[in-house]
Amino acid sequence: MTVGYGYRPCLASVWLLALTLLGTLSFSAHTPTPVQRGEGAAFQPLVYTLDLLIPIGGLGQRTAWYWSNDSLQWLAYLLIAFGWVLTTAVIAGATRTLQKS
Repeated sequence: MTVGYGYRPCLASVWLLALTLLGTLSFSAHTPTPVQRGEGAAFQPLVYTLDLLIPIGGLGQRTAWYWSNDSLQWLAYLLIAFGWVLTTAVIAGATRTLQKS
């Protein structure tokens, strides 16, 4: 239903944008705990959310910060899971669109 049963993978892009907004707003309202104090980049909620949602590569935020708040940690886990599914749908839709008929 979320991506039109595979016939409308562009809906996955809309879901990714909505989850990016949700994650950015949720993570900006709280302060995470650094994995190692004094090391790594400063926390950026948008970049952290994108790092969770995009399964390929890394932006350095996911491994530098963690949440002591259980609900935010579960949100991070859910964003990772949704990121894998939705990014796969977007890539599948893009490759199908780019193929010649």
